[in-house]
Amino acid sequence: MVGDMSDLNHWNAGLYDRSFSYIQDMAVELIELLEPRNGEKILDLGCGTGAMTNNIVQRGALVDGIDNDSAMINLARKRYPKIKFLCISGTDFSSNSQYDAVFSNAALHWMKQPAIVIDRMSNVLRPGGRFVGEMGGSGNVQILIKCLLQTLEEMGLSRDKINCPWYFPHPDEYAKLLEEGGFRVKYIQHFSRLTPLDDCPNGAADWYNMFAGKFLENIELENRDVVIKRATRLAKNSLFKDGRWFADYKRLRFKALRREF
Repeated sequence: MVGDMSDLNHWNAGLYDRSFSYIQDMAVELIELLEPRNGEKILDLGCGTGAMTNNIVQRGALVDGIDNDSAMINLARKRYPKIKFLCISGTDFSSNSQYDAVFSNAALHWMKQPAIVIDRMSNVLRPGGRFVGEMGGSGNVQILIKCLLQTLEEMGLSRDKINCPWYFPHPDEYAKLLEEGGFRVKYIQHFSRLTPLDDCPNGAADWYNMFAGKFLENIELENRDVVIKRATRLAKNSLFKDGRWFADYKRLRFKALRREF
């Protein structure tokens, strides 16, 4: 049984924490790239349930977390009441004070106006400040998406109704946006990461249930579970190996410095 997809405007924060904690666990290397220092003021862009925000706080930094999903922010506030969390999008955020660094893990590919987000982050960073992030890159979850599209085609459902919620850029494309937005790119890498879904009892169905709600929001309600079940069966041919489910992630990781004008 696929989980409840009735509220497509909010994330299932509990499911995210139970079954997709690997997204936070894999951010440890990204925090090392950030190199947070004691007393630094850092913004966690797309903080989700706040686990990484708290991790950075434990390293001595002063961290604010922002996310545009109220369920995620509410859970973050409950778990980490001493940290400031704001429910606001990356395209709308502004600050009267400047940050030493911006950190973002697995969030930027949900922000489909990247130039605006980059400009906002440049505006809140001090000159020389660091912007460190990881997001879905070109080719991310290609098999999972292909199986969804094949299912819709089989069912005679028009692709015109699809609202693809993701932005998965090529590294050259994103590096150019960063440079145009006032940054000097120090490091950018595009790499594959076949990721186990060991905490997802329903495998790809849990992944679709968590992340593909926006993708399917214009499909008639009674058809959504049918679409996910069929797409899961198709994905099993490629993403179920030796008794384990995987997601075919391709990631884009970068570190950029705000130029000093």
